[in-house]
Amino acid sequence: MSDQREIIVELFGAAMKYGSGPDVLRDFDLTVQAGSFLLIVGASGAGKTTLLTSIARAAAPAIGRLTLFGRDTARIDRGERARIRRRIGLVCQDLRLLDHLSAAANLALPLRIAGLPVKQIRPPVAELMEWLGITGLAARRPGELSAAERQLLALGRAVIGRPDLLLADEPTSLLDGPLAHRALHLLGELNRAGTTILLATHDPALPARVRARAMRLADGRLHPAAATASVDQFA
Repeated sequence: MSDQREIIVELFGAAMKYGSGPDVLRDFDLTVQAGSFLLIVGASGAGKTTLLTSIARAAAPAIGRLTLFGRDTARIDRGERARIRRRIGLVCQDLRLLDHLSAAANLALPLRIAGLPVKQIRPPVAELMEWLGITGLAARRPGELSAAERQLLALGRAVIGRPDLLLADEPTSLLDGPLAHRALHLLGELNRAGTTILLATHDPALPARVRARAMRLADGRLHPAAATASVDQFA
């Protein structure tokens, strides 16, 4: 039986660059189906961040085609691009937390932007902070948190709205073993609930820790990743 799942992300013949530099990704093809959990493994500078931020912007590449949720990004207007972006959660390496807001307010930001009333925002914020183990930090600002706590907060902010697509750039790089396990478990639960996940990492051991398909990014293109024994830590 053929797989009829919706195509969430499709890149065909795309060339992408970081800022005004040379192309980092060349003649790049990628297809991500609904409900997938895909790891992109590559060294620093391989183009992982360029790939995720380009998708998150929902902007057409200079060369090739980017399709999101069935829509060609070269053929959409500003309003539709904004609607597509609201379906995407993004965890950036630099975290991009708002320093003037408390941890709880940072976490609640996607729900506030979505227009939810305060009484509907407080319960999921409290639940997620407890799940992440940062309940006691609700009133603190990002500058008062450790690097690991900030990364957990950024991850929570990206997932609190249950996005259709989550783009996670090195989401466990600042976490030790138990905290990384907690973060990966959260991503596994989110994926099982229906969110499509595209996770970029420099850690070649990560594919063995999650039930996810892995691809290796090198020389501007994707390659099959070496087979690894998967550990089902999400059971």
